Amino acid sequence: MAESPKIELFVKASVDAESVGNCPFSQRLFMILWLKGANFTLTTVDMKRAPAVLKALAPGSQPPFLIFNDEVKTDTNKIEEFLEENLTQPEYPKLCCRYKESSGAGDDIFRKFSGYIKNPNSGINNMLETKFLSTLVKLNMYLETPLPHELDQNPNATQSTRLYLDGESLTLADCNLLPKLNIVKVVCKQYRDFDIPKELKGLTRYLDNAYKQDQFRYTCPNNSEILIAYHSVAKYLNK
Repeated sequence: MAESPKIELFVKASVDAESVGNCPFSQRLFMILWLKGANFTLTTVDMKRAPAVLKALAPGSQPPFLIFNDEVKTDTNKIEEFLEENLTQPEYPKLCCRYKESSGAGDDIFRKFSGYIKNPNSGINNMLETKFLSTLVKLNMYLETPLPHELDQNPNATQSTRLYLDGESLTLADCNLLPKLNIVKVVCKQYRDFDIPKELKGLTRYLDNAYKQDQFRYTCPNNSEILIAYHSVAKYLNK
């Protein structure tokens, strides 16, 4: 057997510098390495207090960054591609999607969420909420629509019963989307008392299944970390 690579992942630290901070990119890579089953060292980094030797590893970069056999990598998308290309079967599971549509599912949610949550003007809140909600409805439709392999098994299926975006196991697409959905859920509840509607059954099922998985649940930052991160950007509505 080939020698296992030496992998170190550096992620954003929490405010107390002890645990994982709010960073969907850090969580994305944390999830990928955990799902791969790779041995790796996780280090939380507060760049304001980071020692010079750490800053020298990735000059000008913010976490996350990765050291793979002494090679430093700082671009999240490129790190994801690199890990998928270098941690391969049979030793490591494949995490790429079977269907390209899965990779883009929900990719407009975070932008509409940002516009919705940064607006203090109650006069345009309903319009922004409708636009944001439409992105959730679109994702829900994708999650409720049977995928080709489901139709192969049951040609009469009208509703998908799959667990995740691309099927029965978490993929790279889930590692990208779920950390953002967790932020959306926490921030919308705090600033708008908005919950993801239970009527969106596909999305509700998806999140319920995801939170049962250690690779997602235990890589999420504390809700307080998310709210601290959004304190300066999210706005309560003016009365």
